[in-house]
Amino acid sequence: MGTESGAIERLAGGSAAPRQERRLVREAQQGSATAMASLYSAHWRSAYRAAYLVIHDPAAAEDVAQDAFLAAVDALDRFDRRRPFGPWLHRIVVNRALDWARREALRRRVAREESVFEPLPPPQEIGGEMIAALKELPAEQRAVVVLRHLFEYTPGEIAEMLELPRGTVNSRLRRGLDRLREAAKTELGTEVGR
Repeated sequence: MGTESGAIERLAGGSAAPRQERRLVREAQQGSATAMASLYSAHWRSAYRAAYLVIHDPAAAEDVAQDAFLAAVDALDRFDRRRPFGPWLHRIVVNRALDWARREALRRRVAREESVFEPLPPPQEIGGEMIAALKELPAEQRAVVVLRHLFEYTPGEIAEMLELPRGTVNSRLRRGLDRLREAAKTELGTEVGR
């Protein structure tokens, strides 16, 4: 543990040997929570600082930096550990911060203008139970179900739209519809039991 603690201090100070960082990345790629925590401790401050310097909002910078770390963890298996971890993480942080800044600028611009975009109630043709059931689906499944059955796009069009293989669209659609059917059966069973 003392060696790991020293590695964290050296990484945090920016004078870590590249070998030590590569070892932490390798261990994190193999599932070590301790190694991932070490990388987080070592790079958190600079990730937050990068986000803050792009967006100038402390709370949002913290959210962006945390989101970037989660994205890095998700993509860690694709990271080339021969390269330094910090610049790779900073690229993710800065891209997320730029996305946040663009969304925030658009939100402010729309708020300044008299907006025609008033919140609308759910479409009448979609019942409250269906809305609730859709909310329970993972976002990836929900998106293809909505595009296919509410907007009537073909699976091929959806695949092109979302830049996914058609087989992925079909499997997400099938799993989503199966879950909706199961929810409908459960709801009917509950109503019959009343």
